[in-house]
Amino acid sequence: MTNVLATSVTLPCGVVVKNRFYKGAMSEAFSSSNGAPHPNHLRLYQRWAGGGAGVLVTGNVMVDRTQLGEPGNVVVEDRRHLRELRAWAAASTTDGTHLWMQINHPGKQSPKTINPNPVAPSAVPLQGEIGKLFALPRALTIEEIQAIVQRFVTTATIAKEAGFTGVEIHAAHGYLLSQFLSPVHNQRTDAYGGCLDNRMRILLEIYDGIRAAVGPAFPIAIKMNSSDGEPGGLCEDDALVVATTLAARGVDVLVISGGSYVAPTMQRSDAAARNHGVDAYFVDFTTNLAQQVNVPIALTGGFRDRFTMTSAIEDGITTFIGIARPLVLDPDMPNRMMAGSDVPVKVERIRTPSQAINRRLGALISLSWFEWQMYNIARFGQPKASTNGLWGLAHALRAHGRVVLSPRRAR
Repeated sequence: MTNVLATSVTLPCGVVVKNRFYKGAMSEAFSSSNGAPHPNHLRLYQRWAGGGAGVLVTGNVMVDRTQLGEPGNVVVEDRRHLRELRAWAAASTTDGTHLWMQINHPGKQSPKTINPNPVAPSAVPLQGEIGKLFALPRALTIEEIQAIVQRFVTTATIAKEAGFTGVEIHAAHGYLLSQFLSPVHNQRTDAYGGCLDNRMRILLEIYDGIRAAVGPAFPIAIKMNSSDGEPGGLCEDDALVVATTLAARGVDVLVISGGSYVAPTMQRSDAAARNHGVDAYFVDFTTNLAQQVNVPIALTGGFRDRFTMTSAIEDGITTFIGIARPLVLDPDMPNRMMAGSDVPVKVERIRTPSQAINRRLGALISLSWFEWQMYNIARFGQPKASTNGLWGLAHALRAHGRVVLSPRRAR
């Protein structure tokens, strides 16, 4: 009997993905100081390509070097790093593996230690205790919005030229495009605000611009929230409209997630919903979406064992199995699962021996630890056995200084 995880998928653009494993984006945090890819990117993604995944999605690649989301972001706004990008793509696309560049703009979700002058759809601050760590954003002008659209198009065009085999537009997790979709964060009264058609205008313009630039046979995925997880934000009904609109326009993969800095549902175990015997995040939404679109869906979060993965595909919940942190712990997980392994990947709760540090830094400990493990894979081929979060904090401080103590997103 054929293992469904090993079956191929033909995307709407005609490109074939060799299996159902979709490596979700994680911020690697080791770009060169000028925003160029580092040799560690080549070694890390080459290792993952050998592990068997059909699609590897990069961590955040920013379209504007003055607007970074996290320390260590790669930036592609022109062709100055084309040589390094070509090397990254060549190392990561062996044996039919796809390498897709995740392209992003953080908007106001850029800590003030990184960017004291953020921009956003509207001059609305981030709320709650975490809002103190972010500067009040300035509302974008129409001309600036149109320039950002062109930045996304330019970055995608360069990605294709460099040998990346697709792009993923990041419109989730509270970053700029997610802010435009949210009625809370987008309080504009012009063509880019108000009704849902207006709030998704920038995303549609970016998709249309990239499609016109890269042609009909180049994969374009869009990562979007099923809901923002905060009162008044993008709700599931509106998200469904956005998703079906994108599907009708010809997007190749809809990557479903949820949450933001304010409501980080993508990092919480209680985001997992049990449906059809599947423990994974955002299952109810993708089950509904799959009945309304004829576009591949990638669902990320909560997949740890072969039974769960297989059930999700066979029950029509998702087309691709999105995995991120499990691939850091076990780079060979796709090959193992396709060979029939029933051994799950266990994602431990990462903490330090100090309760005071744990309380103060919270999720940052885990983010830094996984970044440290990606560094270990790049340098040594495998993660380290230690689950002590101090190793990750020490690595992050060495690489980037105290700026890494700012809040960050991993995906």
